[in-house]
Parts: sequence; structure tokens; C-alpha cells
Amino acid sequence: MHIANPIYDVVFKYLLEDNKVARLLLSAIIGEQIEELDFSAQERIVEVTRSKKESPPLTVCRFDFSAKVKTEKGFKTISIELQKAKYLADLIRFRRYLGLHYQHPDNSYVEVVEKKKKGEKNKQELIEVEKPRQIYCIYFLAYGMDLPACPVLKVDYKVMDTYSGDEYPATGEFVSSLHHRSWIVQMNELKERRRNELEKILSVFDQSAITNLRYILDVDDESFPEAYREIIRRLRKAMEDPNKRREMELEEEILYELQDKERTIAAQSNTITAQSNTIATLQNDNQALQSDNQALKKRIAELERSIIK
Repeated sequence: MHIANPIYDVVFKYLLEDNKVARLLLSAIIGEQIEELDFSAQERIVEVTRSKKESPPLTVCRFDFSAKVKTEKGFKTISIELQKAKYLADLIRFRRYLGLHYQHPDNSYVEVVEKKKKGEKNKQELIEVEKPRQIYCIYFLAYGMDLPACPVLKVDYKVMDTYSGDEYPATGEFVSSLHHRSWIVQMNELKERRRNELEKILSVFDQSAITNLRYILDVDDESFPEAYREIIRRLRKAMEDPNKRREMELEEEILYELQDKERTIAAQSNTITAQSNTIATLQNDNQALQSDNQALKKRIAELERSIIK
């Protein structure tokens, strides 16, 4: 079956704009059941000098979700930050955005709790307490990094006694509020790996399924988990939409120009590095010559003194 390639920002955004699809995908990644999901798309405009003035600039999407997750004790509300990157330079953007996310006033909730009344035995009053939400981070990477060659990596915190090395359950508001769990989806490591249900679901990001049109993938829908077929249908719908296809074509053009600019910058950087190395070598040679010159002058002075004697 042919579907739109979700590595393209316009398709990725279209995929997650469907609430049911977003809940299915995010629940599969974090391994928890999301009952309710609200999100707002954050966009950053990347200005690109283009030959065609009518073409729009490239938009990179970031998603902030507020999710109600089912737990053994009931429910909890968490914040999910999801970002996708095609270039290594986006690593700095991830870090800056995470810092802003921690500071944002929406990253908290009000809980009604019971508090003992002062001076009154066995009497309680209800008060509202502001509490920080636990943050989950999900990163979709389209490039290689210094990470294990696995399609999906989970980064979790541990609570340990530094003396004994004993590990304790990572529970409590202090730990969950000041530390965050992360999931890293390395799209270039999928490569037809279908070892579990999650990898089967993420097979829609496997770039080895690219057709002659890079924004179209050819996937085996029969091997896709039945409970998650809505994801396939959403991507199929994006491919059949003429407006979405045109947006994908425009993004493809912009990406090609960005990649061409990156290659030019890399070549210039290599030239500068080579020139810097040459200058450094010449400077070292000059210092060596100066040292030899000083030694020669010293030797001549010694010979002159010996002749005079």
C-alpha cells in the first residue's frame, strides 16, 4: 500500500492532528494508555532564499501535549513534548525548547487536597495546591548520532544509594517533577525491523520503503497491527489529498535546497580548516626557523669570542 511519508513535516503534522491517531501512536511509544489528549502545535519558520518567490518557507513542527493517562491507582495528567529533526543542528533547538517547556506556566495543574485545620482536632479543609506535571519527551531523529543502533531507545531516571549502589523505585513528586523520561525514535535504524508491536507500528517511518517519489512509501499494510490501522489510513488519506501532495513536493524542493546549502557550507568549512592547518604549519615552521636562527647567532657569538681569545 502506498502512503504519505511521515518524515515530511507537513505529513507528520497532519498525522498528529487526528486525536485518535495521536493517542494510538503516543500510547504505543510511552507504553501507557492515554485516555484524553489535548495539543497545540508550535511552529518555527526556517527562512530559505528561494528562486521561486511563490513557494512558502519551510515549517518545522513541535508538539506539546497534555495527556490524561490511566494508571493502576486511577489517572495522572502529564505533559508530552514531541519534536522531530532531520538535521544534527536541531540538537541545540531541542535543549533550548525543553528549558522553555519546564518554565511554561501551562506545565502545572491544580489539585484539591485535604489539609488539617489548625487548632481543630480531626477536622480537615479542602485547599487547592499547584503541582508541576511530569514531562515525557519524545524525539524522532532522521540522522545518525552517538547512540546504540536501536530503532527505539528509552531514557529513564534511577534512584540509587551512592554508598551501597542499592536502587529504589523512582516514585514521588520530587523525582518525577524535576526529571523526565525520554523516548528516542531513530528512523534510520528501523530498516525493516519488526521485532515487536511498537516496531511494527513505527514501520510507517521506515525510509527503506521509499518509492521513486521520496514523499511516498510502499508499506505492507497486512503486517501492520489491526488495532493501529487508523494510522495507515490517515497516511493513505494524506497521500490521496492533492493539496497535501503539493505541500510535500514544495517541502521536498526546500529540503533539497537546504541540503545543497549544507554541502556548500561543509565544503567551505573543510577549506577553511585546511587553510587554518596550513597557516598553523607555516607558523610552526617560522617558529622553528626563528629558534634555529637564535641558536646560530649564539653559536657565531661563541666562535667570535673564542677567536678573540
